[in-house]
Formats: sequence, C-alpha cells, structure tokens
Amino acid sequence: MADHYDLSLARASWKDADAPDGTPVEIKAAMHEHADGQPGTFKIYREYHEQLQAEGGVYVFAAYRIRGRGIEVLAHDRRRAARLPTVRWHGGGEHRGTQQAKIALSDIL
Repeated sequence: MADHYDLSLARASWKDADAPDGTPVEIKAAMHEHADGQPGTFKIYREYHEQLQAEGGVYVFAAYRIRGRGIEVLAHDRRRAARLPTVRWHGGGEHRGTQQAKIALSDIL
C-alpha cells in the first residue's frame, strides 16, 4: 500500500507513513474472512486516532486474503480520519494503553 499511495514509511506510534504532501497516514489491513468464517474488522486505537484526526491525517484501509505463501489485496481505500463511520470505543487496548474500536470491512470498503 505504501508504494501504491506513494507513502514514505514513518513508523511512529500513531502513524505508519507520510503522504508526499506531509499528511500523516495510518495503514490498516484486515483479512476479509477469518478461518472460522467470521468477517474481518479493522482495529483502531482511540489515542492514535485522535492524534491522526487532529493532524488532518488519513487512513489507508486494505482487505486481503491468504493466497499461497503470500497475500492478495482484495480492496483498498484512503479515507480522512475525520470521515470514519461512528465507532464504539471499548477496552481491550490495554497493551497500547488506550481504548479500541473495530470497524467492519463493509463499513469502509
């Protein structure tokens, strides 16, 4: 996705990359369907999302499936952090010290 969107990888705690114009970008990928048949979800973290939103950042979302020894990207899109569907924040992000939310692939792609 970095090559497709011409991103420079940043590897900060709250963003993965920067667009050519300096816009911060968080890249989110999810399997389109898990082994148990459940649909995939994108997981975002509140603290990082709020910082990305405050900085005028965007997300790059990608849905993929396992194909042989690699992956196949099925769909992708770029969306402003301020333009996400309504999310419900909940616990579960303790390892990152912040709340998290899950967004259905169908709500984004």
